[in-house]
Amino acid sequence: MKLEKITNSPKPPSKRQYDDACATAHALDLVGERWALLVIRELMLGPRRFSDLRSNLPGISANVLTQRLKGLEAAGIVVRRKLPPPAATQVYELTEWGYESEPIFQALGRWAARSPMHDPSLPFSAVSLMLSLRTMLDAQKAGTLDARIGFHIGEETYLAHVVQGRIDIRRGTIDSADLVLTGTAPAIARAIYAGHSIVQLEQEGILRTEGNRSLADQFVSLFPLPSKADMPLA
Repeated sequence: MKLEKITNSPKPPSKRQYDDACATAHALDLVGERWALLVIRELMLGPRRFSDLRSNLPGISANVLTQRLKGLEAAGIVVRRKLPPPAATQVYELTEWGYESEPIFQALGRWAARSPMHDPSLPFSAVSLMLSLRTMLDAQKAGTLDARIGFHIGEETYLAHVVQGRIDIRRGTIDSADLVLTGTAPAIARAIYAGHSIVQLEQEGILRTEGNRSLADQFVSLFPLPSKADMPLA
């Protein structure tokens, strides 16, 4: 039986399309271009200016970033809007449908973290670190903990609230935090994922803690990485 075309759907923004009805293939039509997923990642915690995206994706050129943003806009994943005065600047933001993609990043992150070839020493952004915390939190380890942890990374601040085995992270003020961690994203990740002691990182001058020190030691233990996948023998 011949399938009928029910709607006149717009073409995906990608120049290279799979011409495959599989929804996974269509997803790649939408976000399969290089850098597209990382642009979405950087918008996952709220609107960003073009300059913010450039600085947090140091390997991307202005021209490619412009192309990716236009493509994501055409796909209905990103919108542009102008902030009211006194900011009065243009920002890019995920649509409601765009925000629904976060579980994709979480599943990819858990899966790729098992790769023996994954190099965690490479640079990564503050948003990448925050999303990794939302992905890797062990609910059983968190138990009944109810605490607010602030992060001061560069010029940005984030507030994480761990409660009932879940973690909510938002960009914004950290005045209500029980603990504040100040440093680069890689430095904080060394304490959380690489097992480096907070004292050692403080002595190196790359991490500073303010507030509940016992909470700091507990918090960094809540995010175990999955075991590495076995590689086939050559």
